Amino acid sequence: MTLKALEPTKEEREKLETLARSRRDWRTRERSRTILMFSDGVPAKEIARWQELTLEAVYERRYRWLEKGVLGLLDTPRSGAPSKLSPEQIAQLKIWASEEALTSMALLTRLEEKFGVRLHRNTLTGVLKRAGLVWKRTRHSLEKKRDEQQFRQAQADIGDLIQQAQRGEIELAYVDEAGYAHAQPNRSAWTPVGERHMIEARRGKRLNVVGALLSSGGLFAVKLWETTTAMLFVGFFGNASVHTAKALQPYLRLLHKQGLTLYFLPSYSPELNRIENFCTR
Repeated sequence: MTLKALEPTKEEREKLETLARSRRDWRTRERSRTILMFSDGVPAKEIARWQELTLEAVYERRYRWLEKGVLGLLDTPRSGAPSKLSPEQIAQLKIWASEEALTSMALLTRLEEKFGVRLHRNTLTGVLKRAGLVWKRTRHSLEKKRDEQQFRQAQADIGDLIQQAQRGEIELAYVDEAGYAHAQPNRSAWTPVGERHMIEARRGKRLNVVGALLSSGGLFAVKLWETTTAMLFVGFFGNASVHTAKALQPYLRLLHKQGLTLYFLPSYSPELNRIENFCTR
């Protein structure tokens, strides 16, 4: 039986040609090509041979096009298999993943211990991704140790200093040091999308790099291949003990007489120091 060639409108043909080039959904791409061949007058048997389909499949695509147009070429939502985890279990997974840097195997172990549920690792990965988590590197954080009131006050003080620098009244310098240690690097962990997974920061032996970022745009740095002492860190903004040691006090008073004022940030507040962005790159 010879079928009449399909005659899609100009807009429909443009849409079909776009779908036929799609790399995202191969099923829709192949169905679109079937309709395009019908519109070019290619016989159904030839289409079946070229696309390695049965005649029934070719006719089904034609029928769906005539009935629904472009929508007839798209896949309908599939129900899929029922979830192996309850909403309560998924919520517990998110809590575990947010509170600790746990691997997939550790989460699977906890699931089995608490709920008696056994999953394949790939199934767990899909559950976590649908719950809004991704696998990414952790970040060290000191946020839980700081005094929030002191932190807010320092934010306000620095805001005033920035305004003075913008008016040209002072030269504002952000000073700090970065340590590079032979220590275990950060690992990856399941983390909510758009968030950082913080883990406890640990210190170790390191090479020290001291830098100063000026409000006028200057950036200065020096490497120290030796143990750092209070005498080396006169310019630091951080509030570590080495920065505020008693040995520094006479020098601080001398610098103040020369017009230099040091502002020490509250403990565990590195994000207030703009040069920290350079040290983490």
